Amino acid sequence: MTRTIAITGGHGVLGQAVAAAAVDRGLNVAVIDHAAHGAAPGGVLNLGGVDLTDATAAEDAMAAVIGRFGHLDALLNIAGGFVWQTVDDAEPAWARMFALNLTTALNATRAALPHLKRSAEGRIVNVGANAALKSAAGMGAYAASKAGVHRLTESLAEELKSTSVTVNAVLPSILDTAQNRADMPDADPAKWVQPSDLAQVMLFLASPESRAITGALVPVTGRV
Repeated sequence: MTRTIAITGGHGVLGQAVAAAAVDRGLNVAVIDHAAHGAAPGGVLNLGGVDLTDATAAEDAMAAVIGRFGHLDALLNIAGGFVWQTVDDAEPAWARMFALNLTTALNATRAALPHLKRSAEGRIVNVGANAALKSAAGMGAYAASKAGVHRLTESLAEELKSTSVTVNAVLPSILDTAQNRADMPDADPAKWVQPSDLAQVMLFLASPESRAITGALVPVTGRV
């Protein structure tokens, strides 16, 4: 039976790269995104306008995936956001970062778990951050929220050891995107991580071949 994967944040640069690579592998793919409209490869279930900070919306999205494909084998939690700001900023973004980076992953995971547990090889792959291992100036809100993703990954992996489901996270450094190039014009993007390369790592962790790995925080840092 063809494996089915759901990708949150599927309209973003990394989400699109993962979806394209998954389609190339012949997988059933559903992309879920807050944006109402976004590009997705042909044959993909494209669920836009989904607010994953709302637990009910997450449940409805997973129900739509099951309605289309009948089963779910892997959840890739890519939805999230980034902000650089110091702690004394007039409009602190801490609550927003936790909502975008941690609450979305938690809600999607809780909604997907009953279905993933029925898979012979269930997988959850989260996106943490290398920057959350040791934070820097202006990175407090983002790093704290991604550290929460790391702890969610580790705790859930322990909780699910009696099931078929493994839980791991990738910890990228800087992705080579148009936005990052614009924000860091003096940096060398050749050292950064290509979204297509990170997609391959994530799809390995989402595959049956990764069954011996759970609770891992996998650095994917390029040459940074």
